[in-house]
Amino acid sequence: MKTILNIIWLVLSGFWLFLGYLAAGLILCITIIGIPFGIASFRIGLFALWPFGYMAVERRDAGAPSCVGNVLWLVLAGWWLALAHIVTGIAQCLTIIGIPLGLANFKLIPVSLMPLGREIVPTDQPFASR
Repeated sequence: MKTILNIIWLVLSGFWLFLGYLAAGLILCITIIGIPFGIASFRIGLFALWPFGYMAVERRDAGAPSCVGNVLWLVLAGWWLALAHIVTGIAQCLTIIGIPLGLANFKLIPVSLMPLGREIVPTDQPFASR
């Protein structure tokens, strides 16, 4: 079932989300200061490409730099990314077929708000990486 949902997601919105996050990541990696944000953008892009069967978990070993980076990300990019996921998630939930896709959009909100200090893991192994 996850594979079918991922294929539908990929065709309808995942590929375009991936391209957007990829472009943002490339732009962010131009400067040395932006490299951690670019890497986070790439990580979100891969999660947005194939979201079913994966989840974002907090890394306990992430320190103060990731907290400061998350505040900067939230102010500069996170709020409008989360707003876009909310709007598209609500729009997708208006149809019965779109409900799982809308829920996947809602699953992307926390990681798009504060991506630093998070890790994407398979749902059957949420505690394997800690």
